[in-house]
Amino acid sequence: MDGRLLVSASPHIREDVSVQKVMYGVVIALAPAIAGSFYFYGSRALFLTGLACLTALVTEAVIQKMRGVPVTIRDGSALVTGILVAFNIPPGVPWWIPVVGAFFAIAIGKQIFGGLGYNPLNPALLGRAFLLASWPVHMTTMWLPARGGTLSGITMRGVDAVTQATPLAVLRKVSEIISDPSSTTHQIVQAREVLADLGSVDSMLSLFVGRVGGCIGETSALLLLIGAVYLLYRHFIDWRIPVSYVGTVAVLAWIFGGPSGLLTGNALYHVLAGGLILGAFYMATDMVTSPGSPRGMLIFGVGCGVLTSIIRTVGGYPEGVSYSILLMNVATPLIDRHTRPKKFGEVKESG
Repeated sequence: MDGRLLVSASPHIREDVSVQKVMYGVVIALAPAIAGSFYFYGSRALFLTGLACLTALVTEAVIQKMRGVPVTIRDGSALVTGILVAFNIPPGVPWWIPVVGAFFAIAIGKQIFGGLGYNPLNPALLGRAFLLASWPVHMTTMWLPARGGTLSGITMRGVDAVTQATPLAVLRKVSEIISDPSSTTHQIVQAREVLADLGSVDSMLSLFVGRVGGCIGETSALLLLIGAVYLLYRHFIDWRIPVSYVGTVAVLAWIFGGPSGLLTGNALYHVLAGGLILGAFYMATDMVTSPGSPRGMLIFGVGCGVLTSIIRTVGGYPEGVSYSILLMNVATPLIDRHTRPKKFGEVKESG
C-alpha cells in the first residue's frame, strides 16, 4: 500500500450471489417436495409439474425473442415459476390447467412488465389466481387422496358434507355446523367428533408428513421445511417474512379460529394445513415483490398473516394464502417508501 485512500461510490459490500445461483438454489430447496408429490400422488404429479415447467420456459423464450431481448431461460426464474404454478394446483386437474396457468404467469405476470425484476406481483400466484377465477370447479374439487392417507387427513365419522373435503375445508364445515343454530343435536355431536379427530396426534402427523389431500406441492410441511432450512442457511431468503407470516396466522387462528368462541382455535392445525408453509417460505419471500428493509419485511409478513386469517375465517374460500400475498405485493412499494432506512449521517430537517 502506498498510503493513498481509495474513494468509490456506494454500495461497498459485495457478495457472490447471482440470479441464477438463487433460482437454482430454490429449485434444490423444492426438490424434496417434488419427490414427495410423486410419492403421494404418483407420476401424474410429475407430469403436471413437467408441463408447467416446459410451458414456462417456452413462453419466456418466445416472448423474449419477440421483444428482441436476450433469452434468459437459463437463469432458472422461469423454471421456478413453472414449479410453483404446478405446486398450486390440485393433482386431479386436466393437463391443460398447468399449461394455461404457467403461460399466464410468465406472459401476463412477468414479461408484460418487462421481465424479471419489473413484475409487481408474484407470477406463480397470479397464474393460480387466474386459474381459480376462470375454472373454480377444477381448482377446488379435483383433489386426490394422498398415498397412505385420506383426503381430509382423518378417518371420517359419517359426516357426509366433509367426506370429500381437504383439511381446511373440513375445519370450516364443522365450524359452520357447530355455530349454526339450525343444526340438529346429532349434527353437532358428529361435528365435534370430527373436530376432535382434527386435533388428534394422528391428524397432525398426517398434516406434517403430507398424507392429506391438497395442491400438488403444499401438503407436506416436513419436506417444505427441509427446503426452507436450506434457503435460510444459504441466505437466499430472510427469516423475517416467513416467521412473521406464520406467527401471525398462528396467533390469530388461536384467538379467532375456533368454533367455540375466542381463544379456542387450533393454531398448529392452521399452520400445517393448506398452503401456508409453501406460501410463507417460497412465494412471500420473492425478492422482487416483497419489501427490502428488515422492518418492511416484518410489516409485509404480518399483513399477509392478517389477510390469510381473515379469508380463512370469514372469506369465501377455506384458503387465503395466494390472495393475501398478492394483495401485499401491491402494498410493497408503499411499505418500502415508509420503511426506507435513513442514510448514514442524514439529519432530519427541522421546521
